[in-house]
Amino acid sequence: MRIEQDYSLESHNTFHLPVKTSWFMEYENEEELTRILRDGTVRDHESIHIGEGSNLLFINDFNGVVIHSNIKGITVVENSPESVLLRVGAAERWDSVVAYAVSEGWGGIENLSHIPGEAGAAVVQNIGAYGVEIKDVVEAVEAYNMFMKHIFTKEECRFDYRNSYFRNYDPNPFIIAHIYLRLQKTPRFKLDYGNLTEALKGSEITLQTVRKAVTEARRNKLPDPEELGNAGSFFMNPTIPQAQFYDLKNKYANIPSYPASKGCVKVPAAWLIEQCGLKGKREGHVGVYEKHALIIVNHGGATGDEIACFAEDICREVYYKFGIILMPEVRYVEQ
Repeated sequence: MRIEQDYSLESHNTFHLPVKTSWFMEYENEEELTRILRDGTVRDHESIHIGEGSNLLFINDFNGVVIHSNIKGITVVENSPESVLLRVGAAERWDSVVAYAVSEGWGGIENLSHIPGEAGAAVVQNIGAYGVEIKDVVEAVEAYNMFMKHIFTKEECRFDYRNSYFRNYDPNPFIIAHIYLRLQKTPRFKLDYGNLTEALKGSEITLQTVRKAVTEARRNKLPDPEELGNAGSFFMNPTIPQAQFYDLKNKYANIPSYPASKGCVKVPAAWLIEQCGLKGKREGHVGVYEKHALIIVNHGGATGDEIACFAEDICREVYYKFGIILMPEVRYVEQ
């Protein structure tokens, strides 16, 4: 177990904000996790569990306890002619999990290639890309709180768009130790999203070619956090009533959309932001990425508060123009 005081979190958030936490605790196994959760310091102070910090915005220094997992490992726990069930440590880098599955010929997560973060956090956020979400392959989640261990079924995880039971605030939150993924030995490719079909035109459709196409597409349109601080997609794609969408369609004939829940339509947040003329906009140290309007970047020297204020300005302009409220996908952390 590792315990630090007045610990810098600059390497634990992909915006690379130079914030600190009062305490930092990192555990290697479930026994250490349960000890941390029952520790007096954790019980007496606000705490947050993080992965790689690829979906966090620290507004300022955190006067509490930051907890991080170092539980790794990928184990085959069930092997049938049709599928394989993997038990994955929460601290495994998500893209390494995808690379391993593809190398073994197991399908289901190849469209989720090159997404930053750790496996546990991927479930918390219910990551998704190119028409696939991690909920499509999750079979169970092994998690702990200060009182107990619980194996969550997929239904108990309450997956929703970029959300799950584990992302909701709870007085005694469960922390994920392992996730269980059901992958297929005969891949069922999903290629009808975005420009994936066009990118694969003329290529043999295999797990390797799909992973390569997704990786190249993401690299071409998304900035490398090591070179330009960012947390990926900053806003969720809003879901609006069909009636509101039809009204907007009369004014903006080319407004794109995707099916959503009954009576609703999902509209790409990037399109809304771009129509407001904000793509590439910069104010001081913060800006909208020039190649993708959904990405807010730290050009160097930004504070969390500056990024939050910049994001609020974007929300305001989108609302004034379209009457649509944008919600952050990034989690704000402040105390």
